Amino acid sequence: MILGVPTEVKADEYRVGIRPVGVEVLAREGHTVLVQSGAGLGSGFEDDAYRAAGADVVGAAADVWSRADLIVKVKEPQASELALMREGQFVFTYFHLAADKALTVACLEKKCIAIAYETLTDDRGGLPLLTPMSEVAGKLSVQQGAKYLERPWGGRGVLLGGVPGVAPGHVLVLGGGVVGTCAAQVASGMGADVVILDISIDRLRRLGEIMPKNVRCVYSDPQAIRERLHWADLIIGAVLVPGAKAPWLIRRDDLRHIQPGSVIVDVAIDQGGCVETSRVTTHRNPVYDVDGIVHYGVGNMPAAVARTSTLALTNVTLPWVSKLARYGPERLARMDHHFASAINVNRGRLTNQAVAHAHELEFEPLAI
Repeated sequence: MILGVPTEVKADEYRVGIRPVGVEVLAREGHTVLVQSGAGLGSGFEDDAYRAAGADVVGAAADVWSRADLIVKVKEPQASELALMREGQFVFTYFHLAADKALTVACLEKKCIAIAYETLTDDRGGLPLLTPMSEVAGKLSVQQGAKYLERPWGGRGVLLGGVPGVAPGHVLVLGGGVVGTCAAQVASGMGADVVILDISIDRLRRLGEIMPKNVRCVYSDPQAIRERLHWADLIIGAVLVPGAKAPWLIRRDDLRHIQPGSVIVDVAIDQGGCVETSRVTTHRNPVYDVDGIVHYGVGNMPAAVARTSTLALTNVTLPWVSKLARYGPERLARMDHHFASAINVNRGRLTNQAVAHAHELEFEPLAI
């Protein structure tokens, strides 16, 4: 099979879909790998490293998209890439279609096979290709939130860890999954006073066993959220409904309960956000103000630490890329129901029920 790795064109995206060692593995298996020149530079991988591994380094994105059967990316196809996409082409990347109806419709019209990292499942009910980026985003959310709490950025001027004689900052984490757990670990390690809210008693019980004493685990409901909004200096939105649009847990009217200069980091923004006033921002312009509250809504947070993120992502995606190149999507879906769950669009048919529900489009179960 011919695989293509284009340079990411989303704003401030520095990750790459395959690193040189991945090319080496795929080339040994008999596949041809096309890598666009400069694709790996943002993560520290030179073109020469790809050539040495056996890649065919090409100059233009059009060369990659026109020749490759399988495209391996990091972020959802942008407008310039949709124009290059071919009918029947396999695209393996993060799509987050539930948050973007226009992209969903475009994939349907292109009749591609959209294979989403974020909906591939495992035997434990997890999302193994989403987990490493959730870990990065969770840890990074507190790092970014702590920065924007600084007064020059419009924040309250609160140091999360406090100092002797001064109480630490307060961090409210909405969601106790991978993102929320990693956020709480970093915030507690900095010395902050942390509360995690989640709707799973079993999850709260488990978190209560592993978290340090400056982390409290509380059942999440609208009242529990409202009661803690005034208390919080930093709010981390860490909600995930797999494949679906995130629910709004904080409404516009709720902002009146939050102290001016507090910071909201909505990690769920790539699934539409869990705060009504959230919108997608970029690394170059990451924050904005609503009613005196600083909002951070970068949709590709892990790109800020592209080297770490690319290593973490490709560790888990390469085995699937190898199987996909060997068997093709239809055969692999028949062989493995976990992979089948990753196929969101199949040649003009919308095969993910959560995405169909989010956009009120027709759902057609994957025929395998």
